[in-house]
Amino acid sequence: MKRSLLALILVLVSVPAGAQWLNHRTDGIPRNADGSPNLTAPTPKTHDGKPDISGLWMPNPGYIGNIARDLKEVPFQPWSAKLYAERRETQSKDDPTGRCVVGGVPRSNAVPYPFKILNVPGMTVILYEAVHSYRQIFTDGRELPKDPNPAWFGYSVGKWEGNDFVVTTAGFNDNVWLDNFGHPATENLRVTERFRRKDFGHMDIEITMDDPKTYTQPWTITLPLTLQADTELLEYMCNENNRDIEHLVGK
Repeated sequence: MKRSLLALILVLVSVPAGAQWLNHRTDGIPRNADGSPNLTAPTPKTHDGKPDISGLWMPNPGYIGNIARDLKEVPFQPWSAKLYAERRETQSKDDPTGRCVVGGVPRSNAVPYPFKILNVPGMTVILYEAVHSYRQIFTDGRELPKDPNPAWFGYSVGKWEGNDFVVTTAGFNDNVWLDNFGHPATENLRVTERFRRKDFGHMDIEITMDDPKTYTQPWTITLPLTLQADTELLEYMCNENNRDIEHLVGK
């Protein structure tokens, strides 16, 4: 079994391992009469009655190139519109993920590799297969740090609003790429994700990007996810810090 790839960068930097429980029957999955997973079964709930967003999820592969593909227009500031045009012209040759750097938020949610969401006391943890990375989303009531050390994934806190698990993330560094095409963001970026499980096998993440330095107003996109049953994460490693980056097509 192979993961489908969209971006040339991801093809070059990933080294999937051999089969690791890729056909192991997952416990707790509702089944159709033929034994296949019933992905339209009702949404499972946690012990406190909230939708259970845990599980192994696969993003729709159509958004990693252009995360804003469903928008008619992205509200760029003049300087960021110019930078985005330059990145398109040079075919994203300066993309940091080409050198094995993690994609950050929200980009890692769009990469067409599965990720696993775990419910842990005081936090929700996301294990991304892509670039072997992870996130801690704290749910213990803490606030975002006032003076954070800039990070690729930033700092995340989460809470429930009705049936939506709402995550706020800030504290990024100043070299954020939101997708492979190179939609930019700065250290002022603040991301709000609303995880909304629709049924057993489908979940949306409604994501709002708010970076007044880069965009004239906040903008929102929705990423669809599909539950992956009877499979597992694979180990993902970059080869020697991807020394082949110099041979990528670019200008």
